[in-house]
Amino acid sequence: MKIGELAAKTGLAASAIRYYEQSGLLPEPERGANGYRDYGNTALERLRLIQIAQSLGFSLERLRCAFANQQDLSKEDLLHGVDMRLGEIGELMATLRAQRDELRKLRKTLTDTWEAGKCVDAGQLADDVAGGPASLHGKKPSKQRKQPAQRPLQPLAHRQ
Repeated sequence: MKIGELAAKTGLAASAIRYYEQSGLLPEPERGANGYRDYGNTALERLRLIQIAQSLGFSLERLRCAFANQQDLSKEDLLHGVDMRLGEIGELMATLRAQRDELRKLRKTLTDTWEAGKCVDAGQLADDVAGGPASLHGKKPSKQRKQPAQRPLQPLAHRQ
């Protein structure tokens, strides 16, 4: 099948398919006498697998490594990769929960301060949000709180 047909079947742009090919995620297809790419069903299956993996948050680099070792990829290796991704998601969820809690505290501090007819003191606000003294709430100063780990987010999909 030509690249346009493969693009239509996968919902990907032809440029994305060429990118996956150039970056080693998709094997180079056969070429017809006219020089056009001629993709088989294995390319369609590979692209669908890439789409599924990306929707689950796997990076292109991780996929590239998995495809490079495809002959040696055991069930255990696949499950290990899934377990690693589950761990990453757990860490991300913990970070997001901590940020949500901090935002709720910030919102409460702001509304309490404004309802009391006061101006927000940036220094006090920084202490409150960073886990420092929370005098606005009558709390004792807390010891330095451990900050949640920050992890850079990796893009879920490459679309051109």
